Amino acid sequence: MSKSTSEAVIQFFEGVNEPVVPEIRLTRSRDGKTGQANFNFEQPQALTVDKMGEITGMTMLDKEGALKTRDIKARFLNGVPSGIEATYTWKSEEDFQRFMRFAERYAKLNGLGYTQT
Repeated sequence: MSKSTSEAVIQFFEGVNEPVVPEIRLTRSRDGKTGQANFNFEQPQALTVDKMGEITGMTMLDKEGALKTRDIKARFLNGVPSGIEATYTWKSEEDFQRFMRFAERYAKLNGLGYTQT
């Protein structure tokens, strides 16, 4: 079980924080109860670490604990890994609010902004 942290970090390997900050896009259902956060990492460090092993998921850690997804895909350019796409899905308003608390902490620590389209 992953330990919580006072920071907000993303990990592909337990105990190894991913330094590359992703682009994050949110979508919600019309009633707002379900939705997804789509993460797009360009040249993440996780793809350059051969000794770590296979990436099987993404963990978002903060002072409240861990949020996890196994919905991840590697992108390749000319046969070389170039990025990771991950999707975190929530199925309730409570899950959404929990994700947003993580996202706000992560954004603040990494200088990210929010725009609504």
